[in-house]
Amino acid sequence: METTPALPPHRLDPAGGCPHADNARLLARGAVTPVELPGGIGGAAVLGHEALREFLQHPDVAKNARHFTALREGLIAEGWPLRTFATVPGMTTADGEDHRRLRSLVSRAFTPRRTEELRPRVEELTESLLDGLAAAAVAGGGVADLRRHFALPLPLGVICELLGVEAGFRDRLHHLSSRIVATDTEPAAAVAANRELLAVLGEIAAAKAAAPGDDLTSALIAARDEDGDRLGRPELIGTLLLMIVAGHETTLNLITNAVRALCGHRDQLDLVRAGGASWADVVEETLRWDAPVSYFPFRYPVRDLTVDGTPIPAGTPVLAGYSAAGRDRAAHGPDADRFDVTRPARPDAVRHLSLGHGAHYCLGAPLARMEATVALERLFTRFPGLELAVPEAELAPHAGFVGNSVRALPVRPAP
Repeated sequence: METTPALPPHRLDPAGGCPHADNARLLARGAVTPVELPGGIGGAAVLGHEALREFLQHPDVAKNARHFTALREGLIAEGWPLRTFATVPGMTTADGEDHRRLRSLVSRAFTPRRTEELRPRVEELTESLLDGLAAAAVAGGGVADLRRHFALPLPLGVICELLGVEAGFRDRLHHLSSRIVATDTEPAAAVAANRELLAVLGEIAAAKAAAPGDDLTSALIAARDEDGDRLGRPELIGTLLLMIVAGHETTLNLITNAVRALCGHRDQLDLVRAGGASWADVVEETLRWDAPVSYFPFRYPVRDLTVDGTPIPAGTPVLAGYSAAGRDRAAHGPDADRFDVTRPARPDAVRHLSLGHGAHYCLGAPLARMEATVALERLFTRFPGLELAVPEAELAPHAGFVGNSVRALPVRPAP
C-alpha cells in the first residue's frame, strides 16, 4: 500500500557529523521519521526509545535483503555505500532458522564466561598500549592521538587474536573496514574496498584451512567441513567480515566517546575515582549518552506497519536510531542530554538500546563492555590528569552517519 509521509524526509548527510542536534529536532516531531538515504533512496529511521524497542523485536520485521524493495527492483547500484550492510551473508542479514544457525556457531566464543577468560589478555594488552601512548606523547611534544594509539589497537588486537588473524593483516583490515562503514565513500572506492576486504578475508580463511589453529576461524571452517550445509563459504567470509568490523569499530568508538565524555565532565570522573560510581557505570552511560553507532542499517517490514502512529510501507529500509533513542526524553527524563554516571536504571532494566534488542542483540556485548571497562580504568589510573589537547568543538566528526565518534582524539596523557 502506497503511503505518503506526513513529514518531509530527513536527508542523511553521507559525510556524517555529530548527530545529536538533528536527533533532538527529529524527536520533537515524532519517534519515527522518513529519511532520504544516499542516492535519493527512500527509507525511515526509528528514533524513540520505546518505538525502537518495539520495532527491533517486531515479528513482521526482517533483516534479509530479499525484503528490500529498492534492491529487489534493481535501484541500488553496486557502489552504493550502504550496500554491504544489506547484502553481506551472515547473522546481520539472516532471519529465523538461518539466523539461529549462524549465531550458534560463534556464540560460544562470546559468552560471559569466555569473556572473563580473556580478561588477563585484555589487561596485558592494555598496559602495553598505555606504554605506547606515553611514548607517542613524548614523541609528539606531550600530545598523542588516543584513538590511534589506544582505542583502536585494543579491540582490533583482541578480535584478531580470537579469530587467529596475524598482526600483519590488522592495519589493512581496519583501513578497509573503515571504508566499508563510511557512508561518504565514492562508488568506485566502495566497490574496490569491498572486493579487497573479501579477498583479504578469503586469504585468511585459506591459510586457516591449510593450517588450522586454536582460534574461531579454524573452528568455523571445521564446522563447515563437518557438514557442508552448516556454513557455506560466502557465509564464512561474511561472518568473518561481520566479526572484524563489529568486533572493533563499535568498541573503538565506545572507548573514544567515553574518554571525551569524562574529559568534558571532570566532576563525573572525580565521582568514579571516589567510588561514587563504577567504570561499568561509565560504559553504560556512554552507550546511552553518546552511542557508538548512530544509525544502523537495515531492517525491513515484511508488511505495511504502523510504528508509534507512523506508517512504514513493506520493503522500506529502516535504520535503528540508537544515538537518538539514547537521548529520548520520553524514556530517559528531561535531563536525557546530561551525562550522569549515577543515572538510575530504568524500571524495566533497559537503560539503553545501543547494543540492540531482541534476537539480533549484539553477540559481542560482554566483550565490548569488558574491554571498555578495563581500558578506562587503566587509562585514568595511569594518567589521572589526562585531558583533551584541543577543544571538543574542534574535533572532526567520524566519517558517515552509521558510526558516531571523532576521527582523532588528541590528548595530553600527563602522569
